Amino acid sequence: MSGLRALLWDVDGTLAETEGLHLEAFNRAFADFGLDVRWTPRCYRALLAVTGGRERLRHFFATHRPDLLARVDIAALHAHKTRLYATLAADRLRLRPGVARLLREARAAGLEQAVVTTTGRVNVETLLDRTLGPEGRRIFRVWATGDRVTHKKPAPDLHRLALRELGLPPPACLALEDSAVGLAAARAAGVPVVIVTSPWTREESFPGALAVFDGFGEPDHPCRRLDGGPPSPSGLVDLATLRALHAAWAR
Repeated sequence: MSGLRALLWDVDGTLAETEGLHLEAFNRAFADFGLDVRWTPRCYRALLAVTGGRERLRHFFATHRPDLLARVDIAALHAHKTRLYATLAADRLRLRPGVARLLREARAAGLEQAVVTTTGRVNVETLLDRTLGPEGRRIFRVWATGDRVTHKKPAPDLHRLALRELGLPPPACLALEDSAVGLAAARAAGVPVVIVTSPWTREESFPGALAVFDGFGEPDHPCRRLDGGPPSPSGLVDLATLRALHAAWAR
C-alpha cells in the first residue's frame, strides 16, 4: 500500500496552544521555590528553541542566572512545574480549532496516528483526557514522548522512534508541527512536514515544509496558507488537503 499511511502529531502548539499554560506554570514554580526569576512572554518565546522542560531550565540558569544554578534542584523544580501545569490544565486546556475534526477524520480513514513530542507522557495524557475523554488515548497507537529518548527535537530521535514502532518508512508518514525545531527534527528523520503555526511560532521561518498554515480551520473560520502556495480547496487542513500535499511531495 503506497501513499499516506500515518500522521505524526506534535503536541505543544500543534494539538493545543499550551505554551501560555506552561509559561504560567514555570513562573508559579519559580515563586514557590523562592527564586527571583520571572519569564516574560518574549523571554519564553526565545527559550522555546531549547526543547524539554528540564533542558530549558538548565539552559536558562546556566546562561542567564549562573548565580542560582548551584542551589537550584532542576529535577525538583521541573517536577513541581509539571504538577502545577496539570492543575492549570484541568479547566483551561482546549484543542486547537479543527484538531478534533482531523483526528477523527484520519482515524475513520484507517490512518495510523502517533504522538511525537518533547513533552512527557503525563502532560499528553492530561491534554487528551481533558479534551477528548476516553477516546483520546485510543486515537494514538504510538506515543513517542520526550521521556523516552536522550536527544529531543531538533534531533530526529523521537520521529525515528515513532517510525520504528509504527513499522513504517518515513515517506509513508506526514508530520504535523508548529515550529522550526519540529520541522528540523522531522526532516532529519526523512519525514515530510506540514506546519500549522501557533502564536508562539508565527514569526519563524519554515524552509522545506510542504505547506505552512495559520491553523487547521473550521467551516465557519477557514485557515490561511502562509507560504504562498495554493490555499486548501476546503479552507481546512483536512485529510484531503494532507493527502494532496503528500502525493505532490512523493512525486
